[in-house]
Amino acid sequence: MKKQDNDAETEALDALFDTARVHPPEVPQALMARVLADADVLQPTHGRHHAVRLGLRAWIADLLGGWQGMGGLVAAAAAGVWIGWSPPETLPDAGALILGYESAEVMSTTAELTSFGWDLDGD
Repeated sequence: MKKQDNDAETEALDALFDTARVHPPEVPQALMARVLADADVLQPTHGRHHAVRLGLRAWIADLLGGWQGMGGLVAAAAAGVWIGWSPPETLPDAGALILGYESAEVMSTTAELTSFGWDLDGD
């Protein structure tokens, strides 16, 4: 296809679009009424939903984001209890520190700070 043919087709298409803009087609009233009725059905119902009185358990579940939010909250709480009950070796025991049962060890030498567990002596 040559550029001249492409330009001619583009001009013809532009002329058709200009004609359609000048004389837009009329939409039948029955079709417009059906489209608007469907649109009303699909509109969000925020006001109507909250008019229904929820029980305490349903209200709390809705407040926390439904079952997805409550699932995340339960997972985070379980992880917190697990880490708090049995902390990793690298973390100090926060409960014991607060109650004064143990003190946090501070790394005193630069070898402990810089070696990352590698043997620097080459032995």
